Amino acid sequence: MLGDAAMEFAPSPAEEAFRTSVRDWLSAHVPTEPYPADAGERVQYSRRWARTMYEGGWAGLAWPKEYGGRDLSPLEHLIFAEEYAAAGAPPLIDIGVGPALTGPTLIHHGTEEQKRRFLQPILSGDEVWCQGFSEPEAGSDLAGLRTRAVLDGDDLVINGQKVWTSYARFADWCILIVRTNPDVPKHKGLTFVLLDMKTPGITIRPLVEMTGVAWFNEVFFEDVRVPKRFVVGEIDKGWDITVTTLSVERGAHNPYPRLVSELQDMIALVKRLADDTPKAADPRLRQRIARIATEVHALRLTVLRSVSETMRKGRPGPEGSILKLMWSELEQRLMEAASEISGAYAALDEHAPQAIDGGRWQYGLLWSRAASIYAGTSEVQRNILAQRVLGLPRG
Repeated sequence: MLGDAAMEFAPSPAEEAFRTSVRDWLSAHVPTEPYPADAGERVQYSRRWARTMYEGGWAGLAWPKEYGGRDLSPLEHLIFAEEYAAAGAPPLIDIGVGPALTGPTLIHHGTEEQKRRFLQPILSGDEVWCQGFSEPEAGSDLAGLRTRAVLDGDDLVINGQKVWTSYARFADWCILIVRTNPDVPKHKGLTFVLLDMKTPGITIRPLVEMTGVAWFNEVFFEDVRVPKRFVVGEIDKGWDITVTTLSVERGAHNPYPRLVSELQDMIALVKRLADDTPKAADPRLRQRIARIATEVHALRLTVLRSVSETMRKGRPGPEGSILKLMWSELEQRLMEAASEISGAYAALDEHAPQAIDGGRWQYGLLWSRAASIYAGTSEVQRNILAQRVLGLPRG
């Protein structure tokens, strides 16, 4: 499908066979029960579904076989993602930090002991992870963190605070960045650790987002002790490991297949409401939807270009930042359009009987505001592209 000189869009027989196998398995196994609204119920739902995928051989598709994965190519991974979205399979964001971030980071940087201990429970959904990166007052400057860790014998003793830690109160473990040397430049003196969330000294305070879901959290650390064997890499040399995690994160949060499904559902929404909602009947709306459809197609081509680059060179190119910028802002435009199409019902959530599609578009609009912030803000992505790709000077 992806040639060395140019992209060929005709699938090979092997790719068609793989797509068929994915489609058949999903058709037989996607849960029929609705995705819960409560954050805690979502985690348990996702654990069960992760176990089903693991037992079916569909977890860790890109992971090496020796660590429980299937060692599939980026193209096969994309085919799976397309079929997963088309089947309406449930989101895995509730337990996504483990498979999407912790696992790949440990595969690249972890010791054999760490890999043997953590990788299988991540794939099976037996252990849920959270990500302790963001801090108050640090903004997008991850290296500006102030949570401190001091070496005491065979332990690191941690004091400080993290914020926006997704699903921290349901997590078993946390990937955590701490400052172990305050006397060197801020990108140095950082250490990457694996933290058992049952360790004494951890306090978690839920934060309710504007969607009404309490999955963000503040996390406080008071004399929390972490054995040195849970340090990934070396003490004071955690920045390179953090960069690996961030790079994986930007690739893991590419919702292109989901945006394709959402575009189709929005078009179906217009057809349903055209007779009753003035906005849905407005002929100018077709131009707006056509622009969004064109952007979704352009996003698909950029995804394929990124996959092609990875398959040729063994690593992704600058398309990661391009993709993050494209999909995050496109998602916002799509949700804004769908909400306007809904007319006066757009403000109703899932608890209102008159809510359209169970309040899906209202929730999507509110949640999409975060898309241009998490995994690197749009401003950060534009700076990366300007400075590291185009070679422009810093402003």
